[in-house]
Amino acid sequence: MDRKTLQDVDVRGKTVLLRADFNVPIAEGGPEAIASYDQRLRVTIPTIRYLIDRDCKVVLCSHLGRPKGEVVEELRMAPIAGRLSELLSRPVEALCDCIGPEVEESVSQMQAGELVLLENLRFYPGEENNDPEFARALASLAEVFVLDAFGSAHRAHASIVGPPRYLPSAAGLLLQREVEIIGKALESPTRPLATVLGGAKASDKIKLLENLLNRTDALFIGGGMAATFLKAQGKPVGASLIEGDLIEYAGDLIARARDRSVALYLPRDVMIASEFSDNPSQISSVDVDHIPDRYHIMDIGPLTLEGFSARLSPCKTVIWNGPMGVFEYDKFAKGTTGLAKVLASLDATTIIGGGSTAEAVESLGLSDQMTHVSSGGGAMLEFLEGKELPGIAALPLKTPSAH
Repeated sequence: MDRKTLQDVDVRGKTVLLRADFNVPIAEGGPEAIASYDQRLRVTIPTIRYLIDRDCKVVLCSHLGRPKGEVVEELRMAPIAGRLSELLSRPVEALCDCIGPEVEESVSQMQAGELVLLENLRFYPGEENNDPEFARALASLAEVFVLDAFGSAHRAHASIVGPPRYLPSAAGLLLQREVEIIGKALESPTRPLATVLGGAKASDKIKLLENLLNRTDALFIGGGMAATFLKAQGKPVGASLIEGDLIEYAGDLIARARDRSVALYLPRDVMIASEFSDNPSQISSVDVDHIPDRYHIMDIGPLTLEGFSARLSPCKTVIWNGPMGVFEYDKFAKGTTGLAKVLASLDATTIIGGGSTAEAVESLGLSDQMTHVSSGGGAMLEFLEGKELPGIAALPLKTPSAH
């Protein structure tokens, strides 16, 4: 990447402010929920170890949930510190605030290799408001800033874009890996390159579709968003959610894909249900030409999965963002889980989008069989759209080598 990385900054023996993304769903399930979905903690461990190995004093910080600038007891960082202590096999002290005299005192007493975790950054309105004074106060705790929160790098928040104004700064190992792997898939992929898109709404993927249509060799569309594309082809979609204002756009995109020799694959058959629920009274698999009124498309069908699998097999790079159906309902998870297993078996570079797609892959225990499972949902989406993420843009450029 063209921004400074850890290898470009002298961190040895320094106090380092490390902005991570530890936003895991503990509020709903209590502290024990962290262990069941701690991937966002695990992916930052290599950066933390890199700093510890160089005798750094590591000041960790992250947001958690949406407290909206107020202290919410259920969203304190202490459980995160506890889980990090287990993962690192060394203590991580949870501080009771993220700025102020008491925090400054605690940090000043740290020894080489020690770690503290600041309190939830979003307890302060200044975090989401990108308050320069809040950013300055965070930066004053350290000598170097490291951004490793790819999942939050699309947010222009104080702890993301502020510290590089005041401190020598660099991308952490996770952020560097995300940018380099996804960037290579966009700019110089091993071909054929396939893009698999799903999720509920086509509107969420328009900018992504526009950016990738010029780059991909094959485009596969499933999930709820497929209904709008099927409607554009004149197919019946029953009671499925369609975005009426995007039907014309979907038809145009199908035509442009054909004109550019991009192979575009839509579902041939789908799983439908009489109600949009996890236990509908009637479920069946039907051809997309015969979807009855009042039925909802819930997943791609077995023939579609088989067809997608066959057409993905020769591909050498695959980007997947968005589930193939309502996979949180077990009866409609076969398309998503089946596709995950297919991608895991490919001799290809496989890049999995964050959010629900990453969650599905992780729940199947297939993360290690993919080339890269992104830690950022919205951030990966914006990166694939071709946007410059504010967090990355705030980091200093590498010094050009002298010729």
